Amino acid sequence: MSQITDSPPVAAFPRLDWVDDVLSPALRAAVESLPAAESLVARYHRGWCDADGAPCATASGGGKAVRPALTLLSAVAVGGSPSAAVPGAVAVELVHDFTLLHDDVIDGDALRRHRPAAWSLFGTPAAVLTGDALLVAALRALTQAPPGRAEAAVQELVGALMELVEGQSEDVAFEKSHEVSVADYLAMATGKTGALIGCACALGGVLAGADDVRVGGLREFGRRLGVAFQCADDILGIWGRTARSGKPVGADLAARKKSLPVVAALAAPGAQAERLRELYRAPHPLDEDAIGLARHLVEQAGGRQAAEEEARRQMAAALRSLSLARPTADAYRQLHDIAWAMTRRES
Repeated sequence: MSQITDSPPVAAFPRLDWVDDVLSPALRAAVESLPAAESLVARYHRGWCDADGAPCATASGGGKAVRPALTLLSAVAVGGSPSAAVPGAVAVELVHDFTLLHDDVIDGDALRRHRPAAWSLFGTPAAVLTGDALLVAALRALTQAPPGRAEAAVQELVGALMELVEGQSEDVAFEKSHEVSVADYLAMATGKTGALIGCACALGGVLAGADDVRVGGLREFGRRLGVAFQCADDILGIWGRTARSGKPVGADLAARKKSLPVVAALAAPGAQAERLRELYRAPHPLDEDAIGLARHLVEQAGGRQAAEEEARRQMAAALRSLSLARPTADAYRQLHDIAWAMTRRES
């Protein structure tokens, strides 16, 4: 991935072993409390077991637990304890897995985290039902928060879920629309990705008992970070490497998805943009050569540069919003490091 900040292009992800120590017991309990069939699919999806239920050799799996880390650190940032935010951390991770299971079905992606996607092994009905079960488990996790804060936490998550569904719906609709503006894309990304990351941060503040102003700063930090993350993810989806990301690179172009680099390129003047528009409107599927051509045209039309610049703008806005939460110095540093790592990565 090319540079999207003035710093080195790739940031090492901070070690978050402490997050796993705090989160893991409650998260495993939530997943294992699901009905047996759905629990198996969820555990496989997270990398905890093979398709037959045999434990995996790897200790963790299931990604970097970024959203739970943001929840726990947001609680610390406003003077709370990480343990107070565990129900929120569990909830956002369960919702994240719910979205991934459904996204893979919607997009037809057969690869997730370097392994066959759950639907490709267990079938579409099993993957959809497991996503549904994880969503219910997420709401149940929040009811375990202290009285007075549980209700506010549930309201926070429900609001984010409505935005998430709307954003995902817009993303799907974009595939059939010839005219999608950058503003349209940013509104979609705010719902599809920003809403849940914003919720993750806000839940930390809510469960720590922070006031509305500080919770609002955390929420907006997460929302802007989510959009920056989506910009970076779109770049990886076109120019990344499957061996590093564990996801099929080029699949977005093959499906003619309107990711940000594509949207910006399609809106640009010039011969490259016009050729790209012809490719995206062609009735036949894009073969490997056509995908390679599309990748080249998007870059030549300025799509990659536009996505990198937008990621920078969103990150700057995120950090300004974080300051409104008046975070403790150590928590600010850790949130800052996670944010940069999320938007400057190879996988």
